[in-house]
Amino acid sequence: MMNSTQANDIQEDETEFTDLKKIIKRKIGFNCEDYKQAHLKRRLAVRLRVTKSKSYKEYSDILLKSAEEERLLKETLTVNVTELFRNPEMFESVRANVLPELIKSKGENRVLKIWSAGCSNGEEASSIAIMLREFLGASFKRYNISILCTDIDEDSLSKAEKATFNPKQLEKISKERLDRYFVKTDNSYILNDELKKLLKVKHHDMISGPKLSGFDLIYCRNVTIYFEQKLQEVLYQNFYNALNEGGYFVMGKTESLVGPAGRMFKAVDLKERIYQRKERI
Repeated sequence: MMNSTQANDIQEDETEFTDLKKIIKRKIGFNCEDYKQAHLKRRLAVRLRVTKSKSYKEYSDILLKSAEEERLLKETLTVNVTELFRNPEMFESVRANVLPELIKSKGENRVLKIWSAGCSNGEEASSIAIMLREFLGASFKRYNISILCTDIDEDSLSKAEKATFNPKQLEKISKERLDRYFVKTDNSYILNDELKKLLKVKHHDMISGPKLSGFDLIYCRNVTIYFEQKLQEVLYQNFYNALNEGGYFVMGKTESLVGPAGRMFKAVDLKERIYQRKERI
C-alpha cells in the first residue's frame, strides 16, 4: 500500500523500505532493524529530500551507484551532536556522588578504567579526563587511568583520537579550563598531552561487537534511546556485566532502565540517570 508524507511528498512503500534496509546493512554494515523504525524513517527522509528521491526504490538505486551517497548516509544515520561538558549538572553529580566513593573503594589499587560507549567525536571522553584531573589534583599522576572511546563511525573515531575541537564544541568550557587543559591553534583547541594520552580510541559495535569488561565507570548517553526496547534490555545487561563490582553506569536524561536492568542497578542520582551496579544475591 502506498501513501505520501505531506512534508516532502515521499512515497512510502513497506516492501521498498524493507529492501532499502537490506541494502544499507550490506553496504555500510548498519543494522536498521535494531533501531526504532519511526526514527530511522526520519533520518532516511533527510537523504531522500537531498537527493530528490520520491520513493525508497529511487533512493536505493542512488545508494547502490554512489560511494559518496553511501558515506553521506552513514554520516546521517550516525549523526553526532555534542559538546564538552554537555549537561554540566550530570558531571557535577558524578564528581560529587561517584568519584569520592569510587576512589575510596580503590584503596591502593590505583587503576581506573572508564568506557565512553558511543563516544561520538570524543567530547564526552575529554570532559571525563578534565573532571578526573581536577578531582584528583596532586594525586592524578599516581593513578593509571584509561578512558576507552568506542563508536561505529570511523570519522568520529578519527576526530576523537585527535582530540581537537572548534569553539562551538567548547562553549561550556571556562577560560580557565581552556588555558589549562588545551593548546590553542589558529581556529581550534587541542586537548593537552597529559590528558590526551588517557584516551584509548577503538572501533566497536556495542550491538554485535565482542563483549567488554573490567570497567569502573561506563557512560552510554543518548544512544540507546534510538533502539527498540528488546535491544535496550540486552545492552543494559552487557553494561552490567562489563562493570567491576560496585561500578557505575551513566545514561542520558531522556533514557530509562528497562526490563531486568531496573533490578540490577540502584540509583545514585535518578534525576541525572546515574546508577551503581548491584551485586546479585
